[in-house]
Amino acid sequence: MIRKFIKGFTSHIFLIFMSFLSLFPFLWLISTALKGTNENIFEYPPYFIPKQLTFDNFIGVWHKIPFLLYFLNSFIVAAFTVILNLILSSLAAYPLARMNFKGKNLIFTLILVTIMIPFQAIMLPIYLIILKLHLSDAYGITMGYLGLILPFAVNAFGIFLMRQAFLSVPKEMEEAAFIDGCSVFNIWRTILLPMTSPTLAVLAIFTFIGSWGEFLWPSIVLTNKNLYTLPVGVNDLQGMFSANWRYIAAGSIISIIPIIIFFICMQKYFISGQNEGAVKG
Repeated sequence: MIRKFIKGFTSHIFLIFMSFLSLFPFLWLISTALKGTNENIFEYPPYFIPKQLTFDNFIGVWHKIPFLLYFLNSFIVAAFTVILNLILSSLAAYPLARMNFKGKNLIFTLILVTIMIPFQAIMLPIYLIILKLHLSDAYGITMGYLGLILPFAVNAFGIFLMRQAFLSVPKEMEEAAFIDGCSVFNIWRTILLPMTSPTLAVLAIFTFIGSWGEFLWPSIVLTNKNLYTLPVGVNDLQGMFSANWRYIAAGSIISIIPIIIFFICMQKYFISGQNEGAVKG
């Protein structure tokens, strides 16, 4: 009994310590954002609790950059990226999971191989394609949005995730719907998608976080400041010779809030066992 208590206590202490290590950068970001202008954020030894607690940095960053405009740009890009990923990934995963055709395993293998290719390795050819197709802000706001969204509209991880989810759905339900005269598209839309909603939620969250926090691609493609997303806009607070780190910290915290809200709204869909009992015996 004592050994079990000591083992559990040690495990909890270790988990608490690792959680603190994970949260410490974020807590330090909050501490920096709450420090006044009279405080030296680079003081050594460093101190965590602000001596002059203030929220002026959060107010100041709203006046320093067009925060609402950058927020709207990030929301548009992230929303359409999530929608396209859910639709295209599930459409691509359906035949790989349910249909039999020549070369299916080879195609799936090739798709998985692309996961190992970093985006930085293919960024240049994608950028050239974007320019050739006139999908840049030089040809209008709509084209600028498309240049940000389309390169991330579908990915191998999403196809893999949805394929595994479709494989877990009982095939008897699909066969029963087919006998009742349901088309392949309607089977995908009315049966498979509702029954894999937890996986769709997981894919939506990963896609939203990746799209919302994307910095490298928008900073390369965009030339019009009116189309800047939040990461690029917050980085614009840093000048060539100076940087207001308090504003940058405050802007970073504000930009994280939508991710937290989105995760809270979607977490109720993380329900396992939706398919249990769908088919008897």
